[in-house]
Amino acid sequence: MGKNSDIDKLAKNTTMLYVMNITKIVLPLVTLPYLTRVLSKDSYGVVSYVKAVMQYMQMVVDFGFILSATKDVVNVREDKNKLGEVVGDTLLAKFILVCVSFVVLLIMIAAIPLLRENAVFTILSFVTVALTCFLMDFLFRGLEEMRVITVRYVLMRSISALLTFVCVKGDGDLLWIPFLDIIGSLIAIVLVLYEIRKRDIRIKVTGIKSAWAKLKESGLFFLSNMASTTFTALNTLLIGIFIDAKQVAEWSVCLQMVSAVQAMYTPITDGIYPYMVKNKNWKLLTKTAKRFMILVSVGCVFTFFVAKYALLIIGGEKYVTAVPLLRAFIPLLFFSFPSMLYGWPALGAIGKTRETTITTVITAVLQVMGLVLLLLTGQFNVINLAILRGVTEACMFAMRYGYCKKFKGGFVT
Repeated sequence: MGKNSDIDKLAKNTTMLYVMNITKIVLPLVTLPYLTRVLSKDSYGVVSYVKAVMQYMQMVVDFGFILSATKDVVNVREDKNKLGEVVGDTLLAKFILVCVSFVVLLIMIAAIPLLRENAVFTILSFVTVALTCFLMDFLFRGLEEMRVITVRYVLMRSISALLTFVCVKGDGDLLWIPFLDIIGSLIAIVLVLYEIRKRDIRIKVTGIKSAWAKLKESGLFFLSNMASTTFTALNTLLIGIFIDAKQVAEWSVCLQMVSAVQAMYTPITDGIYPYMVKNKNWKLLTKTAKRFMILVSVGCVFTFFVAKYALLIIGGEKYVTAVPLLRAFIPLLFFSFPSMLYGWPALGAIGKTRETTITTVITAVLQVMGLVLLLLTGQFNVINLAILRGVTEACMFAMRYGYCKKFKGGFVT
């Protein structure tokens, strides 16, 4: 009975994450065609570039807590007092990281012309990153109550997306984009605080030592996340530095479409993670991989043939020139799902944090080496960058699957 109950909860949580991720797909794909039409390529390039910078800021603020703190919550969720301490100490640690991130951002604004010319836009975008501290995804993931995360996300992003159509009419309205995100985040925070109060969870900060311990504990998870960010945000940053804002725009439109597909993968990997931490079920993992790789393969073939029409619908005629770029992303789409599945939901669930991180760091090093090689040989362009991403993702999957086979004894078969 208990096992069936766990599986039912897993199914419900995965369903809720799918609702959230469908929202992640639908809302950007609704606002993206609007923004690419009302904004010039240069302005949309600025928006995309600043978002890439915010990925780094978000990574520092998150610091891997979505995994480490989730595991802490799973372990103490029956004890309300300890649960409150985990939440409080994690929040303090995140606040420290917000301060560090803001100092780094100010240095970047001073050093990078594109950010310096759009300093107010950049700082307002960072406010949204800082506010994510109070959304506390790690808490509700650990409690396996994905409904809360889904409801607040859908509310937050829907408000921001709807108001975009009302407020953003051209290049002169750029500042509305981060400002609307701030409004949505504040409303979501109110909802989250209500849910915490309803569960009688009293947030308690035990001290700076405990917060520092949380940072140390989450270090490996952060290292893994930092390395994985190399695969996305670093590419965009380099395009902005070595090419131009127009190619940043084309790259970002294609990457947004790829991310929309990858967003269909994450409910499975996120939903299965707490279950795997408790049950370490190898058969479920294998069955999930086999079933979904069939769908992934079909999706990749479909992407190849509809690339032109997809870009025409999403970006408009001025982005049709990016068809070869979108097709170059197909290997990345294929290998993303298995590399995600055999990462934290598999290796992380059996305590192989170090090995999971090693695979990400090695892949990041390969990515950086590839970027340097492209720059030195004069082959640095968006097509080669997309191909490089597919190759490095394949390497990550191969290493993670190899580790899973090596440590198969840690799973329940």
